[in-house]
Amino acid sequence: MPAAPMSDRVRAYWDAFLAGRTDDASARWYDTCVFDDNEPSANALADLVVRGIKRATAGLVWSYEAAGLPIPTAGDLSVVTTWHGEPVCIIETTRVDIVPFCDVTAEFAATEGEGDKSLAYWRRAHEACYARECARIGRTPAADMPVACERFDVIHRAP
Repeated sequence: MPAAPMSDRVRAYWDAFLAGRTDDASARWYDTCVFDDNEPSANALADLVVRGIKRATAGLVWSYEAAGLPIPTAGDLSVVTTWHGEPVCIIETTRVDIVPFCDVTAEFAATEGEGDKSLAYWRRAHEACYARECARIGRTPAADMPVACERFDVIHRAP
C-alpha cells in the first residue's frame, strides 16, 4: 500500500539522498516518521535517533490496521522528522517482530533507548501512548495487544 504523500521538505531531502546513491533505493520508500504524538517528545526522540541512542521503535499493530498501512519490513527506508516536519535522518528497517505487549523484552526496551532504557519505563510510556491510540481508533488496550517491534539503522543524516 502506498505511503502518504511527502511534504515538499521531505521530498527535497529524499531526492537529495537518492541522488547521492549508486543503487535505486526509491522502491524501498516506506513513510515519514514522527515518533510520538506530541511535540516535545517527538523532537526529543528524533534527536535520540540522530545521536544513535534510539535504534528501535514500537508501533501498535492495530494502528497500522486502522490506517490501512502495511507493517514495516526489513529493508524499508523512512525519513525521520521533527514534529514540524523538518527531516533529520533516514532510517533503514533491519528487523520487525510482532509480539504481545506483555512479551516485549528488556533488551528491546533498551534498544529503543527512551527514558532510563528500562523495561519498566518502556511499559509506562507505551501504556500511556497506546491507551491514547486505542481511544482514537476505538480499541481497548490489553496486555496481549500486538506490537510491531521495529529495529533500524540510521543510514543518512541531515548535513
